[in-house]
Amino acid sequence: MAKIEKFEDLEIWRLAREICLQIEFLIQNTNLKTNYSLKDQIDRSSGSIMDNIAEGFERNGNREFINFLSIAKGSAGEVKSQSYRAFDKKLINQEQHLKLNEKVELVKNKIGAMMNYLNKCEIKGLKFK
Repeated sequence: MAKIEKFEDLEIWRLAREICLQIEFLIQNTNLKTNYSLKDQIDRSSGSIMDNIAEGFERNGNREFINFLSIAKGSAGEVKSQSYRAFDKKLINQEQHLKLNEKVELVKNKIGAMMNYLNKCEIKGLKFK
């Protein structure tokens, strides 16, 4: 496994960024833009996934990273729930809803796998840098 030097090299961060871009597309191109509170909520939640992965990576060791990954995973759950709300309110269509939730599930699973790896790692305080 290659040494990871920066958070931008993490697959989970890149996936989180894709979710943010997907949300931005939905905000710009669907009726989601008309529901200001839901639009702002889903935008903040998706950004939280990305930001917490980055912040956790920059912290001191695997224990703190796991804590931030847990927050990121929770934010992914928020995005998924908010996607249902947007679909139920007919702000996005079923295809957009399913595509977003597929990406969210993928990032949640990969975050969980990273947390599991860090929990089992024999080197306590592991930093990727």
